[in-house]
Amino acid sequence: MSADDVIAILKSFGFQVHSQKGSHIKLRRVGELGNETLIVPNHKQLDTGTCRAILRQASQYIPEEELFSYFYIGE
Repeated sequence: MSADDVIAILKSFGFQVHSQKGSHIKLRRVGELGNETLIVPNHKQLDTGTCRAILRQASQYIPEEELFSYFYIGE
C-alpha cells in the first residue's frame, strides 16, 4: 500500500491534505471536537507496521470497523 492509496482512503472520510514537511503529509478535517489531524509518510510502499499505526491513529476519529476493510493486512 502506498501513501497515495492511504491518502485516497482518508480523503473518502473527509480528510484533506493540509501541508507537507519533508516526506510527511499532514491531513486534516474538522470534526465534532475540532481539528482532526493525521500524518502519513509519503512513500511509494508503506511498511506493514506503518499501515497499522496509521489505522490505529485514524481509528481515533473514524470507527475501526469502517476503516478495517481498507487497511486489512493479512498475516
